[in-house]
Amino acid sequence: MKLNLYDIVMEPLSTEKLSKATETASQYGFRVHPEANKKEVKAAVEKIFNVHVESVNTMNVSGKWRRVRYHPGQTVAWKKAIVTLKKGEKIDLTK
Repeated sequence: MKLNLYDIVMEPLSTEKLSKATETASQYGFRVHPEANKKEVKAAVEKIFNVHVESVNTMNVSGKWRRVRYHPGQTVAWKKAIVTLKKGEKIDLTK
C-alpha cells in the first residue's frame, strides 16, 4: 500500500517530555500511520518540513481499557515516531 506524505505524518505530538527533548536534543514527536516504517517517516518529515533527519525511533502505543457506564471498551492503538534532526535545525510547528 502506497501512502501519501500527509497520510504518513498525521499530527505532531505536544507533551512536556517532548518539549524538553526539542529544546535539548532537536527531537520532535509525531503520530504516524500504523503501517509506516522508519524510512517512510524519515522521507515524509524531510519533504514536508524541509529539514535533514538523523534518526527515527518508532513505537506502537497500545490502546487503554476504558469504561463508559457499565460497558468496557478499548481506545484505539496508534504509532508514535520520535524524529531527531541534525544540529541547528528546527521545525516550526506553530504555523
